[in-house]
Amino acid sequence: MGKIKKTVKKLVNLTPGIKEASVCIYHKYSQLRYRKYAKKYPVDAHTVMFESYMGRKYSCSPRSMFEAMCEDSRYRDYKKVWAFTDPEKHRYLEKYPNTILVKYRSEDYYRYYASAGMWITNYLLDYGIEKRPGQIYVQTWHGTPLKKIGCDVPRLELSKKERERTCREYQREGQMIDFMPSPSPFYTEKVKSAFCLGPQVRVLEFGYPRNDDLFRYTEEKCEKIKKELGIPADKKVILYAPTWRQSQHTAGEGFTYSLGIDFDKMKVRLGDKAVILFRTHYFISNSFDFSKYGGFIKDVSSYDEINDLYLISDLLITDYSSVFFDYANLERPILFYMYDYEAYREEMKDFYFGIELLPGPVIKEERDISEDVERLLEGFAVDDTYRRFNENFNPHREVCGDRMVREIIK
Repeated sequence: MGKIKKTVKKLVNLTPGIKEASVCIYHKYSQLRYRKYAKKYPVDAHTVMFESYMGRKYSCSPRSMFEAMCEDSRYRDYKKVWAFTDPEKHRYLEKYPNTILVKYRSEDYYRYYASAGMWITNYLLDYGIEKRPGQIYVQTWHGTPLKKIGCDVPRLELSKKERERTCREYQREGQMIDFMPSPSPFYTEKVKSAFCLGPQVRVLEFGYPRNDDLFRYTEEKCEKIKKELGIPADKKVILYAPTWRQSQHTAGEGFTYSLGIDFDKMKVRLGDKAVILFRTHYFISNSFDFSKYGGFIKDVSSYDEINDLYLISDLLITDYSSVFFDYANLERPILFYMYDYEAYREEMKDFYFGIELLPGPVIKEERDISEDVERLLEGFAVDDTYRRFNENFNPHREVCGDRMVREIIK
């Protein structure tokens, strides 16, 4: 079945025209599935639909707000529905009262979206889903953006029709959204523009629920996470979390990632003192074989909650991913390895601000970074640039998921 799906995807992506026609057909099909249930079921104000990264993970702000509801007796009788691509992997969530798991884009998926009084998601909705009177849409998104998104992207490696479709999708969201959490004035300004937010949207600018775990962790929790991942207590932990590239897309496969980092040289210098946690973007479809590195590199791309990885990491290496906005809340060292900086910036996406504002050293060439990593692990101190960064992008550094829920559900 997997080979058949890949073959169909390759055929669909042969030309922009075929792709656009296929997208339109799928949108119409999902719309019909949704409308079937919208006609049959009334809106239930006490049902909440949760979705994170298109059903791939149990994480981010939807998770934080779900757990806040579960811990508050005022929402005990609410039905909480989670959509996952693999519901069996998350059956443990059924320990929470009135929690239901459905398969992403299944019949039950559309049925609950059609009847739930509230939706909480961190990505664009399935195009067939249309908000009905009485429904509330909470769009949390999945991080503060460095690279321009949505309607703010001035140029893409896409056809004219694809560019138009991208803007339509974000504008469609912007007209349906009722609430958006915001961690900063910068974030508020950018999502208003990227989504062309309508006047109905209330941006709640007092924190980001996805960061709640960063403000209430314990050393015991960190030790437990390390033990689960098999990380020796005496080793430093380096989290390497690169983003996807528009240019690394294969028809039928999706986005892939080509390593631009020399793990061989890093092992020679750091192998006896550190462990690298390798985390790809959720768009990335290819897998990696790190067996030759023994325990030096651990692929944690499928690990649900990235906050756990932040908490146990002594240093973050990233490029253009939004992970550094979250990680900066911990005031730990960050190294920006932007080995393809010029190509990424000029050929793919523009940034919302210059790299001079970033809270850490920037490397813009492909080379061995072992010495840079070692230097940061041994002699890091929060400087004025780092402090200003947090003042601008993380001014609300506190738990807020429970407050967000109470503000929305009254």
